[in-house]
Amino acid sequence: MKRFFLSVVAIMLIASAASLPFVLNAGFGRTPQGAQLSIVERSAQYRDGAFHNQLPTPGFTGEKNMLAAWWEFLTARRENARPAQPLPRVATDLASLPSQQEVIFWLGHSSWYLQLSGQRILIDPVFSSYAAPFSFLNKAFDGDYPWSAQSMPEIDLLIISHDHYDHLDYATIRALMPKVRRVITPLGVGSHLRYWGMNPDIITEADWQQQVRFSDALAVHVLPARHFSGRGLKRNQTLWGSFMFVTPQQNIYYSGDSGYGPHFKAIGEQFGHVSLAIMENGQYDEDWKYIHMMPEETAQAAVDLNARAVLPGHSGRFVLAKHTWDDPYKKLALASEGKPYRLLTPAQGEPVWVANQDQPFQAWWE
Repeated sequence: MKRFFLSVVAIMLIASAASLPFVLNAGFGRTPQGAQLSIVERSAQYRDGAFHNQLPTPGFTGEKNMLAAWWEFLTARRENARPAQPLPRVATDLASLPSQQEVIFWLGHSSWYLQLSGQRILIDPVFSSYAAPFSFLNKAFDGDYPWSAQSMPEIDLLIISHDHYDHLDYATIRALMPKVRRVITPLGVGSHLRYWGMNPDIITEADWQQQVRFSDALAVHVLPARHFSGRGLKRNQTLWGSFMFVTPQQNIYYSGDSGYGPHFKAIGEQFGHVSLAIMENGQYDEDWKYIHMMPEETAQAAVDLNARAVLPGHSGRFVLAKHTWDDPYKKLALASEGKPYRLLTPAQGEPVWVANQDQPFQAWWE
C-alpha cells in the first residue's frame, strides 16, 4: 500500500511539474469561464464539452501513431525547409498610408493588413520572431522583419481567426492593445484577450453565420472553417472560423486555417461571388490532410467560392510542416493554371490594390 501511495504521489508531482509552464506562462491564455462559458455552450457547434467541425475531422491521418509522427517531425532533418536567403520584403510604412486607399498587405504567414471602406483592419498579427509558447521554439525565417506593434497605425478592427500560436501571439496582442479600437473573434477566443488585459467592451465574439455590423459601409460575417483550436493540453475549447468582409464595392474573404470541405461552396453560393479570397496555402501534409489544404485543394476551394482573385498565405515565415518552404507557391501556381481567378503573388509588404484588376506580380520565390 505504501508503494502504491508513493507511486500516486510521484505521478501527481510529475503532472504538476508538466503543467507548471502553463501556469507560469500567461501566453497560454485562458479558455472561457463563467458567463462566457455559458454563451459558448449554447452554440450549435459545441457539444460534449468541445467545439466540432461540420464534418468528422480527425486531426491526424498518418500511418504512424501521433507521438511517433510528431517526434519525426521535430527531429528529422529536412532539406530546403527554410530558404537559404532572406525572403524579399517591401518595408512599407503602413502608418503613413491614407486610410481611404483600399489596399491589402501580406505581412508573412497569416498576418494581413487591410484598408477597406476607410477602416484599418489587422488580421492574425504575429510580430514576434517565433510562433510557439516559448521563444526558443519555431523560430521565424532569417531576415529583418520590418513590422511591429509600434509601427502600426491605429487599428480600427482586429480579427483573430482562432487561438493557435501562429495566429494569436501574446506579445503582439499586449503591445497592440493601446492601438486597437475593436476586436472580432469566433466564440471563446476573446477569453484569452480579456485574460491578457484587453478591454472587454471592445471585444465581440461571434458564432458561425453571425454578422457583425462594424460601420455603415462594412459588415463582417463570421463563417465556418474546418480546423481545430487550443493553446494548451485541451483542444477545441474555443471556436475557429473564416470571415467575409462586405462593403458596397467588395466581398473580401479570409479563410483562416481550414481543411477542404463543402463549406467553401456554401459560402460562394451564400454571397454570390468573392472579389478577392485570402486563402490558406501552406503547412499541409498527408498526416493532417483534413485540417490544412493541399495547394490543389486551395485552388478548388477558390473555384468553389466563385473567387475572382486569390491571395495565398499561411507560409513564408515559419516551418510548421514537412514540405519545402517554396512548395506551396510552386504547386498553387501550377494548380491555378486555367482557373477562373487571378492568382496574386505579392512579396511580403508589397501593396495589393483592391480595385486594380490588372496589377502584375512576380514569382518572387523562383
